[in-house]
Amino acid sequence: MTVHADQDDLLVTLTIDREHKLNALDYPTIDALLAALDRAEADDSVRAVVVTGAGGRAFSAGADIPSLARSIEGGTERALRDIVRRGHALTRRIEEFPKPVIVAVNGLAYGGGCEIVEAAPLAIAAEHAAFAKPEITLGFPPPFGGSQRLPRHVGRKRALEMILTGDPIPAARAAEIGLVNAVVPAGELPAAARDLAARIVRHAPTAVAACLRAVTRGINLPIEEGLAVEAAWFGAVVPTDGVRDGLRRFLGRP
Repeated sequence: MTVHADQDDLLVTLTIDREHKLNALDYPTIDALLAALDRAEADDSVRAVVVTGAGGRAFSAGADIPSLARSIEGGTERALRDIVRRGHALTRRIEEFPKPVIVAVNGLAYGGGCEIVEAAPLAIAAEHAAFAKPEITLGFPPPFGGSQRLPRHVGRKRALEMILTGDPIPAARAAEIGLVNAVVPAGELPAAARDLAARIVRHAPTAVAACLRAVTRGINLPIEEGLAVEAAWFGAVVPTDGVRDGLRRFLGRP
């Protein structure tokens, strides 16, 4: 197993476990992550997901290069099928997941590892973590969605500096440009991720899901279309127990 799932109360932690390969994302690992996310979504006892890497050196150093090379050597169609479609499926799944996904970046987040961070709604990094877009050194652009998500998150010029140079940035810089929410000492990373999850799951799951979907689906739309998305998700939760219970508590009603 290259992905381990450990549940603690309402939180499940998915650990990429290829420490000997710096948790590089070979195809079975990507497929295992997708399957683990499917199980987490279907399990009502899971309210939040943390994704991290085994060991302390890397969250994920990116795509598994030998696997990637074999696909590229097989031609364009195979490369698109094996690499791009699979990578897009993973990052889109994380981005659109109806429960909060928090990435706990415990080391290098390069290439596909960085693209997982970009796709996740929330991320916390250890102080020694580093982020890079080294695909250009292999002769191609980011294939897991990074050429599109990173500029939307950190701005065109900051993103292009990372994408065109391939140079890594430290965790503090990643926080400064908004790629991660916070930076903590390595020993405090698991607790910080759990604390962030706890601050979210205390709220109604219907409200959490509506907030995630409204932001994710509206962020790249013109403002009027985005407001329509917001209105639709507000309307969807009006008849739910979460709204009734929240109003009752605020108003002091029995």
